[in-house]
Amino acid sequence: MSTRKPSAPTAGVIPARPGRQDAPDSVDAVVPGAGPAGRSSAERATVRLRGATAREDTDDPPRYAPEWLRLREPADAAARAHDLLDPLRIRLANLPRRADGLVVHDLGCGTGSMGRWLAPLLDGSQHWVLHDRDPYLLHFAAVAAPRTAADGSRVTVETRRADLARLTPDALTGAALVTASALLDVLTTEEVGKLAAACAAAGCPALLSLSVAGRVDLAPAHALDAEITEAFNDHQRRTGMLGPDAVTAAAEAFAGYGATVRAHPSPWRLGPDEADLTAQWLRGWVGAAVEQRPALRERADRYLDERLAACAAGELRVVVHHTDLLALCRPTGGAS
Repeated sequence: MSTRKPSAPTAGVIPARPGRQDAPDSVDAVVPGAGPAGRSSAERATVRLRGATAREDTDDPPRYAPEWLRLREPADAAARAHDLLDPLRIRLANLPRRADGLVVHDLGCGTGSMGRWLAPLLDGSQHWVLHDRDPYLLHFAAVAAPRTAADGSRVTVETRRADLARLTPDALTGAALVTASALLDVLTTEEVGKLAAACAAAGCPALLSLSVAGRVDLAPAHALDAEITEAFNDHQRRTGMLGPDAVTAAAEAFAGYGATVRAHPSPWRLGPDEADLTAQWLRGWVGAAVEQRPALRERADRYLDERLAACAAGELRVVVHHTDLLALCRPTGGAS
């Protein structure tokens, strides 16, 4: 696995930092840090949770800008799989309670959209530990964090900069839950294995939402839809990332540690009311496809122009398929 506007961008144009007002009109002008394009190893910094150094701050720009994360947050909230909440609540109710309530670790938290969605849906006091590589995003997440749970109990937060690749069970000591949004698909098989191992050793469940499923439905249909989708999926798998294979890999990794795993669809359903998000998503989606297959460029430019025009006219509808995964690891200490 989610999630940007300190300043108001122009009609779906998402600046990578406040004050930047690029206006992309073709796949050459995809806004960096604002969508699914450009998932190179250097641009994964937001979700790779590295220990911060001056060199990394300079050489590893954040993967996502807050404007993009804020733009997608309503669609994320509408898509998240509510059907996974009841089994999660049952597991959490059976865990020993700490004095400060449930401790939740949110990995690659971005601007904190998972906490804003989930904390108010769970009863009891909660302490959220927000992890991200980018201190800029951590600031947004801390400031906008929810303060009360479903029953009015207190919710507190802290922020941490850390490296997912170095995640150990010790980092999750005392955790009641691990969460992440739009994270799994930008991880490698090794990183997913380390995440599963850490959660299993800590005995805590994991709710991992909004992983890309590799399928997109657009209406009206276009002859180039399938080729763009295939090229984008290939782009997602570059540099060893799992892309649309992530949920299957994660389910197998968690099951290997004895966890009970449930998956549920969590699609974005985008229509005229989400035109800004659709337009920005289109730019990133097509841009990544062209980066993967440069021979597509001329046709893709025309395709993008047509799709953006249909979007602006309120005539385009898009379903971007995602999957939410709940892994119920075996509790430690003999709890049921």
